[in-house]
Order: sequence, then C-alpha cells, then structure tokens
Amino acid sequence: MNWIYLITAGLFETVWATTMKLSHGFTKLNYTIMTIVGLALSMGLLALAIKKMPMSLAYPIWTGIGAVGSIIAGVILFGDKLSPLTWAFVALLLISIIGIKITSGN
Repeated sequence: MNWIYLITAGLFETVWATTMKLSHGFTKLNYTIMTIVGLALSMGLLALAIKKMPMSLAYPIWTGIGAVGSIIAGVILFGDKLSPLTWAFVALLLISIIGIKITSGN
C-alpha cells in the first residue's frame, strides 16, 4: 500500500505543478484551488508512504515521478520542446527511479 501512496503522491506532484502553471501566478481561482488541493494530496500521500518507508527511498522517487510527469505534461499541454539529449536524460531519470525501487529491497 505504501508504494501506491507514493506513486499517487508523485502523480499529484505533477497535477499541482501543472495547475500552478495554468493558474497564471495564482490569478485564476479554479486553477489556484486545484493547485492547493493537488499539493495537499501530494504531501498527504507522501506523509502516509513515508511512515513505513525510508525517507531516503520515498523522497527521491516522489520527486522523480513529479519531475518526469511535469516534463511530459509540459510537452503535451504547453508545447515545450526538448532536444534529443534532454529526452535521453529524462530516460535516465526514469531508469534511476526504477533502479532505486528495484535495489531498495522494499
């Protein structure tokens, strides 16, 4: 269950980062509210996961999921352009997240 909390927390990390961009500096109320809710859910689920997981494992995976998700959201929703080399580093980040999970023993 801790892994479900952690993965979901990482996905909500992407949600709040994306809705924060859409809020245009917190000037659009609906996206501002979505940002706050997404942030609260992300932190709350991380707190649940970290109760039974090592922080040194949970935190980098949470941030990594949020980072990769935000990159993908930026490309899809906002038309961000990434070079092939940048995509290679995104792949390395994803591989690193998976590697931390595999080698953690949890």
